[in-house]
Amino acid sequence: MPGIEEDTATILRHVLDEWKAGIAAHDPQRVAAVFTEDAIFQGLRPYSVGRQGVIDYYESQPVGLTVDYRIDEIRRPADNVVLGYLRADFTRPDGTTIPLNLSVLATRDDDWRIAHYQVSAVPD
Repeated sequence: MPGIEEDTATILRHVLDEWKAGIAAHDPQRVAAVFTEDAIFQGLRPYSVGRQGVIDYYESQPVGLTVDYRIDEIRRPADNVVLGYLRADFTRPDGTTIPLNLSVLATRDDDWRIAHYQVSAVPD
């Protein structure tokens, strides 16, 4: 099944590129629109469930925050499910970079959206 991995990567990049653009624009509503209504979201603070938690989290981030990501592993456990393990480097306006490991689970209903998001620190 050579085409499935490529399709899976394209799906994940489409979702994550919109997430990235929303962060760069400091538009928490846009970021939240990439998530399912009942998404489990674990940033660097206690987790939340639902889009409002995503909005609150990204509203609290500084204007000028950006993120670059690299997909390290992807899986397609079912037709409407994409699992990704990534490296995400968040850069603050002062140039400080925060490297994180990121796991996302995207599901498709009417469109692909993130249903589970969890970051962890990159070990020294």
